Amino acid sequence: MIEAGKQHKDLVIRILVSAFEDIREGNSINFVVKQDGNRKKRMKVLMGYLFEKALSFGKVFISDNKKACLLIIFSDKERVTLKTMILDLALAFKCIGFYRVFKVLKRQQLSKKFYPKGNYIKPLIMGAFKDFYGKGTAAKLVLQVKDFYKENKLPVIIDTVSDYNVKLYQKFGFKIIGKEESLGYPLYFLRLN
Repeated sequence: MIEAGKQHKDLVIRILVSAFEDIREGNSINFVVKQDGNRKKRMKVLMGYLFEKALSFGKVFISDNKKACLLIIFSDKERVTLKTMILDLALAFKCIGFYRVFKVLKRQQLSKKFYPKGNYIKPLIMGAFKDFYGKGTAAKLVLQVKDFYKENKLPVIIDTVSDYNVKLYQKFGFKIIGKEESLGYPLYFLRLN
């Protein structure tokens, strides 16, 4: 696995857009991204935002074949800075759409009840180029990252809307700790450690 740096931003954005571009049903990405003729452009903004957050407050990992990526954040490193405020504003105006910001903020508020008060690790997003979906590339990357952090004692909290992903994460040892359904789609929260 490769620990990504700034030079990998375009690759990570391409991987993540490819992974989620064809998914039209309700999910976290489609909840955040304004659904209009500029959807793909807005998705690039979101993926760039997530990359910058992970690079600033966590890690970005890319599979050895450069076909999958995993972005994580460490809660104890996350801070509000001038850079994050600028990123948040750009996300609101270029991706979410101003009138939908309050729905996204509500989602964040609902999610907080499933996260511990102390420190934790949060995988932000994982994806693979759509041509590599289901071929084990992303799963192998998850196992490599899990092995990399094998001494970690912090809880790892992840959320997903996909039943497929719930089953996949359970294979990695995650346990369901909650489910939120007030957003119009089921949002599962899982914990490791």
